[in-house]
Amino acid sequence: MIRSWTSAGLVVCAFLSTVSISAAFADDAPPPPPPDGWSGKGQAGYVMSRGNSDSDSGNAKLDVADLNGDWKHTLHLEGLYGRSSDLVSAERWAAQLQSNYQFTPRAFLFGAFHYLDDEFSGFEYQGDVSVGAGYKFLDSSADKLAAQIGAGYRRLRPEILVMNATGAVISRTPEEAEGNAVGTGEIDYEHDFNASTKVTEKYLIATGAGNTSMEDDVALVVNMSKKLALSAGFTYQENSQPPPGLKKSNTLTTLNLVYAFGKQ
Repeated sequence: MIRSWTSAGLVVCAFLSTVSISAAFADDAPPPPPPDGWSGKGQAGYVMSRGNSDSDSGNAKLDVADLNGDWKHTLHLEGLYGRSSDLVSAERWAAQLQSNYQFTPRAFLFGAFHYLDDEFSGFEYQGDVSVGAGYKFLDSSADKLAAQIGAGYRRLRPEILVMNATGAVISRTPEEAEGNAVGTGEIDYEHDFNASTKVTEKYLIATGAGNTSMEDDVALVVNMSKKLALSAGFTYQENSQPPPGLKKSNTLTTLNLVYAFGKQ
């Protein structure tokens, strides 16, 4: 729990500091708006090891956005799969769908749906729907910072995992599904060092009775061309109240090839 609040505190401090900086540069002209239509990016990475031990792991992400006047619709899909010595060591699938209505140049309303299926988290599934409002604190060619807060309903189902000495899951016992009100928050930040290098961070939190889930995803992206880039990422994930015997937090480090498509 301390690590969770520490991580969240660092994000909030960085967030408030950046807002202060933004006030000093409030007169900077915003970049031209992106063109209406579809755009997106897909990224994937794979690691294979053979020798004293055999292991395979791969991850993939897909982000698609559709701009239509004051409306913006986004879809995010991701998957992670890993095997070590014929044992499944990681399996995670996630989806997020969101629609924004921008009623001022910086403020917007949103409706969102999020679903997560992580076979090693201690939850058979976690899903929530929420509505709320957001604001773009920074929107320049070098820095972009947006935050949103919402409320909604979450459904989750804990499960008891029993593992053997090698880490293989030998049994899964689903518990009763739970539904409750949930508060959600998200912070999106991007800083462009130059035309080819940028750093991005997305912080997500959903809190309600039974569990608080948090995810902090940081990536360094280096463009090789207008369409291709390399991305080095680090993700920290945490559930505040996992079933007994399971760790609260997980980390993931990736190196992916990114392909952009559509109207950028």
